[in-house]
Amino acid sequence: MSDKDYLKDISTIKNLMNKSSRFISLSGLSGILAGIYALIGAALTYYLVTTYSYGTLTLDGWVFRYVFFILFMVAFLSVVTGIYLTTKKAKQNGESIWDGSSKRLLFNFLIPLVAGGLYILIILSQGRYGQTGGLMLIFYGLALVSASKYSIGDIKYLGFTEIILGLIATLYPGYGFWLWVIGFGIMHIIYGTYMHFKYDVK
Repeated sequence: MSDKDYLKDISTIKNLMNKSSRFISLSGLSGILAGIYALIGAALTYYLVTTYSYGTLTLDGWVFRYVFFILFMVAFLSVVTGIYLTTKKAKQNGESIWDGSSKRLLFNFLIPLVAGGLYILIILSQGRYGQTGGLMLIFYGLALVSASKYSIGDIKYLGFTEIILGLIATLYPGYGFWLWVIGFGIMHIIYGTYMHFKYDVK
């Protein structure tokens, strides 16, 4: 066998090991759409708060309930879109959407995300919501970093970016909304575009 054959065999073995330990069918397009959903949700929130709530939110107000619903819909649409496009990509690649690697990915992603979500709900119930945007960014970033070792490694860089933006938002809570827009909106679009052209386009 020639050196080229050996290198080809090594590359094949490496790819097989990578597929068995990592879920690599994440769709870049889903990241782009998630960012668009976040920007639309942020625009609606900004309109409601500035028009009907004079720039402030109270937990018992109707504006807060609408804002909470908008956030829920952004998350829901992002998840549904991600599942649909990822499933479609996995089928095209001949991969299983629900195997050991995807289970590990989901488990490691949900631990910090669920913990963070519960913590945010607790402080909201206590009337402390000034740093909510920063905490969302931090826990989401931690979830991405935690899941990155079971998926495409590039997502950890998005996670680091979200954490940094979250820390800045907690330091300057007055800019929390705009940093949330950058983190969940603009950064998702940039990351999704990068991932789409690097991994999706063939």
